[in-house]
Amino acid sequence: MAKDKTAYVCSNCGQESPKWIGKCPACGQWNTFKEVRVSPIPSFTPKAGGSRASNTAAKVGHALRLSEISNHDEPRIDMHDAELNRVLGGGLVPGSIVLLGGEPGIGKSTLSLQTMLNLPEKKILYVSGEESAHQLKMRANRLLGATNSGLTVNDETFLILCENSLEHIFQHINDEKPELVVIDSIQTIATEEVESSAGSIAQVRECASSLLRFAKTSGVPVILIGHITKEGTLAGPKILEHIVDTVIQFEGDQHHMYRILRSIKNRFGSTSELGIYEMQHTGLRQVENPSELLLTEREEGLSGIAISSAIEGARPFLVETQALVSSAAYGTPQRSATGFDQRRLNMLLAVLEKRVGFKLMQKDVFLNIAGGLRVTDLAIDLSVIAAVLSSNVDTPIESGWCMAGEVGLSGEVRPVNRIEQRIAEAEKLGFNHIIIPKYNLQGFDRKKFTIELHPVRKVEEALRALFG
Repeated sequence: MAKDKTAYVCSNCGQESPKWIGKCPACGQWNTFKEVRVSPIPSFTPKAGGSRASNTAAKVGHALRLSEISNHDEPRIDMHDAELNRVLGGGLVPGSIVLLGGEPGIGKSTLSLQTMLNLPEKKILYVSGEESAHQLKMRANRLLGATNSGLTVNDETFLILCENSLEHIFQHINDEKPELVVIDSIQTIATEEVESSAGSIAQVRECASSLLRFAKTSGVPVILIGHITKEGTLAGPKILEHIVDTVIQFEGDQHHMYRILRSIKNRFGSTSELGIYEMQHTGLRQVENPSELLLTEREEGLSGIAISSAIEGARPFLVETQALVSSAAYGTPQRSATGFDQRRLNMLLAVLEKRVGFKLMQKDVFLNIAGGLRVTDLAIDLSVIAAVLSSNVDTPIESGWCMAGEVGLSGEVRPVNRIEQRIAEAEKLGFNHIIIPKYNLQGFDRKKFTIELHPVRKVEEALRALFG
């Protein structure tokens, strides 16, 4: 039997080195290399996955012409959850491995358990390394609204296993032959082939690699649940992100009821889709109309509030931008943004100062996107500037107005994509006026909308339309 070897692995990106080095040549981080002991040929191999030698031999084949490759879509497993299906790209692909990450207590286990309970047609093995079977039963009762008489789910298709050993997990998989496997969480699983504690880089990498081989050779999809570090990244992570097919992240503030499901990596679909949920005492409720969570608490006559028509993925929604501008109390003005890029806020404030003439150098500026949502759409620029100016002059924007437009460094309002969808969403929610970039009117039929359009070329024109 070959002896174990010692290697050094970067905890940030997974780069390997035969000796310790101070700076990682791949990611540039300092003091991230950790010593791990790895086995070149593990003695344990899951039955479903076959040996490593057989896996290698199975992959050897002949080269194919592009015309010889079938162009049919990958078959998908319907998760009976429209938000999750959208983020996954239409459903779960058989044989894929999905990593679901999020902060502690955000609702990862609730989402996964709730989704699995809604799949009675699939035989599911739910492996928990953190909670006991009694805790899972209590959560399932709450999610299903079951009485003390028992669960309403089919006990023949939903199996719960509380185990931390990878070898024992594969033994149960070989015995039960499930059609879908959930691991909660990957940081609690350990294999005997690696001499380190569960959650270490070596353990996470080896366990994830074994589960990947099992998924690819058996066609059974695997869902891994992962934790978030203090820096806000997935624990073990760049290693895990390279191994899995799809990385989705569950975001949100524990003090808010809304949760955002965002795709970070997806080999079978788009990474620009969002899923939105509302956390309730009975579980997670799908939010089909995102605008309802962002505009439900509008107050009339308040300054510093502007409404923007944004698009994330394929969905348009209206987002409320809140700004507060006040005199700097401690000499150095503060700039703070929640749900919006801090550097872009600084750029927009510089545009206001240089191109429009408003002096904000000695003012504190605080910006917040309502609902706990983080927006990356550049069309929100115009509403950020409008909210800041509204707070600065303490003049509210009239109700019924919304806007969409990217702001350039010279103060011009640049065109945005899919303008018709943005206008239609604003009209559907009862808005009477919308400010749009003038360039977007080219080849545009204005007659099919009843909402009044206000095309502008510069920021000054937009502010003149809002405040007169």
